[in-house]
Amino acid sequence: MGKNYLTRLIFMEKQVTVNTICVPSDDVVAREIEGDMIIVPLVAGIGDADDELYTLNETGKAIWKKLDGQRSLENISAELTDEFSSPAEEIKADVQGFAVEMVRRGILTIKH
Repeated sequence: MGKNYLTRLIFMEKQVTVNTICVPSDDVVAREIEGDMIIVPLVAGIGDADDELYTLNETGKAIWKKLDGQRSLENISAELTDEFSSPAEEIKADVQGFAVEMVRRGILTIKH
């Protein structure tokens, strides 16, 4: 990992807090296909490489389905804590980590 990557990641972590509301970028399309959530960039420059597809794991898929532009990451974490049997702090860390990475890649945007 280069210094620029780490600097961007630290900046994103400061921007993305539990009160942040994220929404999928207008530059991606997400489809559920045979139980998998696939994210397809519509423009170059999304993600780490051109023409890259993303497949979300079960955790990512559960988070993605709740990113409606109305709920904060804290609300999403609380809802997922009610739905799954993992510790609340672990779920909160997963939700925030997911959001930070997806914002960094341009897949999610922060709603202001």
